[in-house]
Amino acid sequence: MIKGGLPPLGLGEAEERAYEALLLERADHVEELARLLDLPRKRVDTALDRLVEHGFARPPDPVDGGGLPHPAAPAAAIRVLIDRRQAELHRRSAELQRRSAELERLRLTAERLAAERLAADRPAALRAHGCGGTGAGGEGAGAGCAVERLAGRGAAGERTGRLLAGAEREVLLMDRAPYADLDMGGLLARGVEVRAVLDRAGLTVPGRARAVAALVRRGLRVRVAAGVPTRLLAVDRRVALLPPSDAADPRAYALVAADARLREALAALFEAVWEGAAPWDGDGDGGREEGPEQRELLRLLAAGLKDEAIARRLGVHVHTARRRISRLLESLDARTRFQAGARATARGWLDT
Repeated sequence: MIKGGLPPLGLGEAEERAYEALLLERADHVEELARLLDLPRKRVDTALDRLVEHGFARPPDPVDGGGLPHPAAPAAAIRVLIDRRQAELHRRSAELQRRSAELERLRLTAERLAAERLAADRPAALRAHGCGGTGAGGEGAGAGCAVERLAGRGAAGERTGRLLAGAEREVLLMDRAPYADLDMGGLLARGVEVRAVLDRAGLTVPGRARAVAALVRRGLRVRVAAGVPTRLLAVDRRVALLPPSDAADPRAYALVAADARLREALAALFEAVWEGAAPWDGDGDGGREEGPEQRELLRLLAAGLKDEAIARRLGVHVHTARRRISRLLESLDARTRFQAGARATARGWLDT
């Protein structure tokens, strides 16, 4: 996959390098392109076929044996791929809604089971079935307890702490503002893999994005979504906790799920939300739009113009144009011009 973060477009590094070479007319034949890219001929043929398949190039002229495909304008080709990606996301959104409905049914079942246990008011029997103690790893919902209801913010916080303290391999987190105050740093220091989907709205709080970025540098894997469906904490795929929907409400409660079916549904929900979420881009608003000069430079790059032509359009020396291009790529965290165009188009900076 592309190191700069373009796997959603369905292209790899070889395809990207071949496409840029086509745009800059660096080769006339496939063999020459293979030598230029230092790749096997078969790999280059595959990359060129994929570029044609994805609309980044038109097939070569039949009469030109060994000739190269004709590159399409980057902005138009990227827009086609983004439209395809959006259609796929709509399909996944429908699947997410289906899973959310299933989760709601399971939640209602869990609440009914918890209510029945509370109404029975048999603490000794509950302890005998593993619902009153801490259980293995401190999860508090033993193998014989499908679901446990925790009343009050203090009980939920205490159980969350025990869950995290017992984590050995993996923690999955979905959270929204106000974010839970969890010791993610301690988990990462112990080598526990942590994946988190955060609601975008909460990242606008001053200092929040900076704190998340610091954890990312330590190994936290983060994605951002608009409208996270529920708060969720899952530990080692063996127990899951649904925190209170409103921690300030004295009647709010958390649910601890050890039942296999409920755990699997919650894990599937997390994976669906994770798949549809956007990769963390280092700030809280998904990137800030550049000014008119940068957008004009992006349009010229997207049109496939060479540095000299861009300099003439901008009315500057070619060295100045190249410095501006370098700064623009750096601001987009893009390794190549192709990546810069893709990221700018995805953020709506280019009119296509």
